[in-house]
Amino acid sequence: MTQLRAMVVDDETLARRNLSVLLRRDPDIGTIVECGSGLEAIEEARRSKPDLMFLDVQMPECGGFDVLEMLGGDMPPTVIFVTAYDEYALRAFEAGALDYLLKPFDDARFDRALRRAKDRFIPDAPQLPRALTRIVVKNRGQTLFLNVSEIDWIEAADYYACIHVGGATHVVRRTLLNLEQDLGDERFIRIHRSIIVNLDRVRGLEPGNEGEHEVVLRSDVRLRLSRRFRKRFQDRMGGSKC
Repeated sequence: MTQLRAMVVDDETLARRNLSVLLRRDPDIGTIVECGSGLEAIEEARRSKPDLMFLDVQMPECGGFDVLEMLGGDMPPTVIFVTAYDEYALRAFEAGALDYLLKPFDDARFDRALRRAKDRFIPDAPQLPRALTRIVVKNRGQTLFLNVSEIDWIEAADYYACIHVGGATHVVRRTLLNLEQDLGDERFIRIHRSIIVNLDRVRGLEPGNEGEHEVVLRSDVRLRLSRRFRKRFQDRMGGSKC
């Protein structure tokens, strides 16, 4: 694979520099262009034809969605939105984005997004099964598209599963095992025979009753960690001892 041309678009200087530093670690990334506004990004994208664009959503005068709309056919092959606002995720995917990085993100989350982007440019690459990125939920005539990255945790309910996203709960007619297989183990992990959590939503681990431990989410939800799954959870969270 030849080196990729990358563009970073964000009105905050520090945010641009941080992304550029992460990109420079990868030998497959060649040139990196930084743009501090949407209008600048449109002009530069038409001139330099980047392969990959990291694009902020909210910028003065010309936001990320405006950039893509005005570029039209000149839109880069791969776009990854980077924003502190989670409410634009569905719109981002509808606009053709490959991924949606929610600030603040860690290096591992960035590396996953970049790896997915690079896979697009590998000719004749073997098509490995990809983890689910969205879940379709139907309720009372409505069809919702849940972005997997926004899920906090999932619990089993017989042949159904309850998906918790923020303060909302969505019920789908799928088993927990089926969802676990589709979600993959990169971001999600089972902590109990009836509970799966999003590792990105875990805040900590605290002692519970009778020698058990509780996984504490960033939303302050507390979930029982089964002894059966404790070691695997510890390993994924850095190997700390309970």
